[in-house]
Amino acid sequence: MIELNKLYNMDCLIGLRDMPDNFVDLVVTSPPYDHLRQYNGHSQFDFYGIADELYRVMKPRGVVVWIVGDAMVERSETCSSFRQALYFRNLGFLLHDTMIWKKTSPFQHKVRYIQAFEYMFVFSKGVPKTTNLICDRKNSQAGRMVHGTERQPDGTLKPMSGRAKQRLVREFGARFNIWEITCDQSRETSHPAKFPVNLAADHIVTWSNENDIVLDPFMGSGSTAIACIKTNRQYIGFEIDTVYFVESVQRVLSFCEKMEADNDQHRTV
Repeated sequence: MIELNKLYNMDCLIGLRDMPDNFVDLVVTSPPYDHLRQYNGHSQFDFYGIADELYRVMKPRGVVVWIVGDAMVERSETCSSFRQALYFRNLGFLLHDTMIWKKTSPFQHKVRYIQAFEYMFVFSKGVPKTTNLICDRKNSQAGRMVHGTERQPDGTLKPMSGRAKQRLVREFGARFNIWEITCDQSRETSHPAKFPVNLAADHIVTWSNENDIVLDPFMGSGSTAIACIKTNRQYIGFEIDTVYFVESVQRVLSFCEKMEADNDQHRTV
């Protein structure tokens, strides 16, 4: 039986098969895609088998955040990301949102524009039970009365209703679905594509509640586990490569030790 708050050095498909039905609240992961990284020989995985198991272990109204991109092969993008998204839909997931991770350290090409993003597909097993939208986008009209027009289904514009115009514009609004977040370039582990902790944490805060169970089938450098600890969620992580697994465990332990030391310091102040 899979235990909570633990990382496992194993193929995630084997681990998923050891989980009960309707067990996980949220998945946040970025799997290997299109052989863009070698991952010590572990760049291939059984996508269809894993997707099937994810649907089974997800709780009703749970969410899967699947962060992927596409390689260029023979001068064409592979479209692997779209094929995966369509397969998730065929399984019964809803495509709740197609988000973009805009990278601040993009990959440059010689024959096309700089590749600066990855897809963040947000799938849900029914209507998501949790949507804690992060509201940190500054509104330029903050403090003013709501005004203007509302677009109608037929394309025409009508003045806003009286009820809508009685509200003040809030200082901050919900983010757009394009998130600009710096890539993790730390040297804490040898993993070639470290997942930014704050990217994982923002999805975890948005799509889950405290004490919910969060799974990362491709734990890599341990970022999702650290994000769960920071946000008071329970986690499960699988990592097939032994080197990355050992490094991720040490990274999580180091983070916990630092957090405990910081708490001790605050208590003594």
